[in-house]
Amino acid sequence: LYAYLPPMKATNIRTLPTYFMIGLITCASLWLTGQNLQAQESEVSVSEEEALPPKKTLIDQYKTGGWAMYPLTLFSIAGFGLIIYNFMAIRPQLILNPEATGEIDSALETLDIEKAKSICAESPSPATNIISAGLNRVNTDSYDPEPVKEAIEEASSEELAGPFILINYLSVIGSLAPMIGLLGTVSGMVKAFNVIEAEGAGSAQALAGNISEALITTASGMIVGIPAMFFFFFFKNRYGKITSRVARVVGDLEFTLGTAAKKQ
Repeated sequence: LYAYLPPMKATNIRTLPTYFMIGLITCASLWLTGQNLQAQESEVSVSEEEALPPKKTLIDQYKTGGWAMYPLTLFSIAGFGLIIYNFMAIRPQLILNPEATGEIDSALETLDIEKAKSICAESPSPATNIISAGLNRVNTDSYDPEPVKEAIEEASSEELAGPFILINYLSVIGSLAPMIGLLGTVSGMVKAFNVIEAEGAGSAQALAGNISEALITTASGMIVGIPAMFFFFFFKNRYGKITSRVARVVGDLEFTLGTAAKKQ
């Protein structure tokens, strides 16, 4: 471009409009070229997007999973409900009932067995139920600790086993959900091989649908099973700590009762 321009000197002011017009034309040409390239790129991207298959939604993938998704859905609902329930039920306040056990301890110091029984009846909990079972075998005339200990052991086995059953159901869900997912995987692969046998390996769309069913059921089983197993061990450890404290609280109350009976 500069080869065709006349030489510009510091005193040649008349050549400035010529340079200005040439620069303006050059900028306009570059801008128009960029706009054309951008339009061509947008047309290519639109055509590529139209060529791609539509994306599947979560509901479409759920339907692709086949029959195995229905029991997995039931397991997921049951597992979620059990997790919420155990968060509310497996708490030290509900199982130990420290306020009631403190009142019972004060009553046993004076050997007021009837008052201790009434407190247990008014504040039912695993700890108070165990104490109540021991108090029912107390003979105030001649105190014998052996029947009381036997009653406490029997009641402890019954009272503390109940909440743990609902924790164990999480283990059942965590074990069965992946197995159902694997069963759905086997079902999908069998369908895929049946398609290959009937139509040959060229039917890619049918094979892709059956293989998708197999993979989706496996993933769904893991999604349901992994949280269930995690919370099973979480609540199991928490409940183990609480039951240890129950044994200590009941043992302290039994010691208070024995000490008060000896002083009488």
